[in-house]
Amino acid sequence: MTQLGGTWQNWGRSASIRPLRVERPRSPEGVQRAVLAARAQKLRIKAVGAGHSFTGVAAAPDVLLELDDLQGLVSVDEPRARVTLLAGTRLHRLPALLAPHGLAMENLGDIDRQSISGAVSTGTHGTGAAFRGLAAQVVGVTLITAEGEFLRVDEAQNAELLPAVALGLGALGILVEVTLQCVPAFVVHAVDAPAPLDEVLETVHERVAAADHFEFYWFPHTDVALTKTTERLPESAVRHPLPRVGRWIDETLLSNGVYRVVCAAGGLAPAITPPFSRLAVKLTGDREYTDLSHRVLTQSRTVRFREMGYALPQDQVVPAFREVMALISQRGWRIEFPIEVRFAAADDRWLSTAHERDSAYIAVHRYWRRDPREYFEAVETIMLAHGGRPHWGKLHTLDAAQLRKRYPRFDDFVTLRDRMDPERRFSNRHLERVLGG
Repeated sequence: MTQLGGTWQNWGRSASIRPLRVERPRSPEGVQRAVLAARAQKLRIKAVGAGHSFTGVAAAPDVLLELDDLQGLVSVDEPRARVTLLAGTRLHRLPALLAPHGLAMENLGDIDRQSISGAVSTGTHGTGAAFRGLAAQVVGVTLITAEGEFLRVDEAQNAELLPAVALGLGALGILVEVTLQCVPAFVVHAVDAPAPLDEVLETVHERVAAADHFEFYWFPHTDVALTKTTERLPESAVRHPLPRVGRWIDETLLSNGVYRVVCAAGGLAPAITPPFSRLAVKLTGDREYTDLSHRVLTQSRTVRFREMGYALPQDQVVPAFREVMALISQRGWRIEFPIEVRFAAADDRWLSTAHERDSAYIAVHRYWRRDPREYFEAVETIMLAHGGRPHWGKLHTLDAAQLRKRYPRFDDFVTLRDRMDPERRFSNRHLERVLGG
């Protein structure tokens, strides 16, 4: 289906564009036809998933492909626990697709609204010192090249390209299929508990080492960290899920409904933010439950926000975090969203924020109607001083010259891009900034 372009916006309302036309291919062959047509007309072409990147990485200046109709399982290799998915498949649909085969994803990010292709292409990650980001779970892809050809990349074909195309920012081609290395389905036991912030910072590395997954949130203007510590169990383990009413109160009423009202009101009366933050840590974050992995590792977030996230060497996370705390206090800012800290294992993806180093992540947020630039840019200065690498799907100010110094394989990626897309058929303004023209 093709239509004249309206205005496309991402979920966070931090990027928008008016393409010449929008196409909704219903098959990989439909994507191929769209690329061939764009090539013949000398137009640029980009695919979008769920629009959950906060940057303009998927903004299409000429032809925008919506992959909503490219969802579902293509094939399952049960002996090797591998599944091949159409690229537009949303992460929240995966549990139902994988359950009949007794499989699950090794790890997930904290939200599941993205498409699988968008999530891997921008470096989505979860938490857990022994677990890698989603792109590192990719063992094969099929993409449409700038020449309009199908290209399969896996261990048997073009294997040398996998570390680049599995996290390719949409700059090397349009993914139409993604093959994931899954694991046997499992259950997760979680303990959410508030703890004194200073105590958590002093013991954070011990907490990370002792748990399968560990993360914490800190509401500015409080002295409490909301910790989440989880243990992976066999699928046969007894489950004790959260009561439906209790979960609704925590996640729908408090974390989203009431929170949305307070965020909006905080823009008019910033003074209400600190007392609400103190109330929030008293009302939430104290519970214990055991459930299927996807019900524990992800959560519902309906309050619209904007986000910046940086990956740091793990030994830098505490000093960097303390500097952010001091910054907020010194500037007298009223910050309505919590700061999130997570951890991930090193991997070999060329543009991964965890490339060849175990990483800790600090993510800062602001309500979408608040201008985040002063806060984000000041925090970014701290992150850069501690060896930070920006999350590709979240807001940052760096350009290609700055990023080159932070990614050892950056020049290899750019060279591959020159070979695979010399005419910049898959480029846009954002990619010109972060990868060069």
